[in-house]
Amino acid sequence: MSEGGPRPVSLIRNRRANAAIIKGQDAGRFIDFYHGILTCSWPGFVLRLAALFLIVNLVFAILYAADPGGISNARPGNFADAFFFSVQTLGTLGYGVMAPRTLTTNILVTAESFAGILIIALFAGMIFARFSRPFARVVFSKNAVISTFDGVPMLMFRAANQRGNSILDATVVVSLASNYTTREGDKLRRFQELKLVRASNPLFALSWTVMHPIDESSPLYNLGVAEMIERDMQIVVMLGGMDETIADRIYARYSYLPEEILWRHRFVDVISVTPNGQRLVDLVRFHDTVEIVAEQDGNTI
Repeated sequence: MSEGGPRPVSLIRNRRANAAIIKGQDAGRFIDFYHGILTCSWPGFVLRLAALFLIVNLVFAILYAADPGGISNARPGNFADAFFFSVQTLGTLGYGVMAPRTLTTNILVTAESFAGILIIALFAGMIFARFSRPFARVVFSKNAVISTFDGVPMLMFRAANQRGNSILDATVVVSLASNYTTREGDKLRRFQELKLVRASNPLFALSWTVMHPIDESSPLYNLGVAEMIERDMQIVVMLGGMDETIADRIYARYSYLPEEILWRHRFVDVISVTPNGQRLVDLVRFHDTVEIVAEQDGNTI
């Protein structure tokens, strides 16, 4: 792999962080709310719940207001009293100041009480789904490096499990995403899997350095930064395994842009042993690299 010069700031970073825009979806997008509540942020999730709660109370408040005199101790024609009576009914508060008086209002109270049971169950289920969803706390090095290892140019990056427990039967798949133009002129996005020195780890607990040999069979062979940027290349990493604590599979992903690959660099050592014999992973220096002045065997990358 040819060594790159100055690494320009690429706009690919912004595209990597954003989700794709899907145009022309079918009607299923209107009922796929469960995926939406799992993927939205916590502030957005709370705002959605609050909006639903307010909408339900506004609907019942309008119905209560349509029956004048149906709520005892409520001011005639006062919509605020109807709204807060709905809040008390939906939340089963029962302050005892306002109460249903007519048959119509009692029927509405019955309907709202039943709706309240369903809404509370729905809210509780959605909150539990967000809290119970398994996720990995795997950190990847901010940069990938290229240096010689056992006489062979290697693309290397490393990962660490921040929880400190073990991820069983961990596997990693590394792919090279790039733009490709066929002989017919069709432009495609191609993914090529990169061969790894070790693609599985039976017990991933500390740090894992993933290595890809850049030999003649590698898609990265004789490529430089300029060509990688021109072809919109990206190193995509998928790591998965079984978390021994929650006994469920977890996944983590990351990607490296061309300007995030450092030529002639190596990672600093972050694993040491404490005086009592425990292994220590220093995540403070986890992303640190040092430049290699010259390769011992004289090979170029």
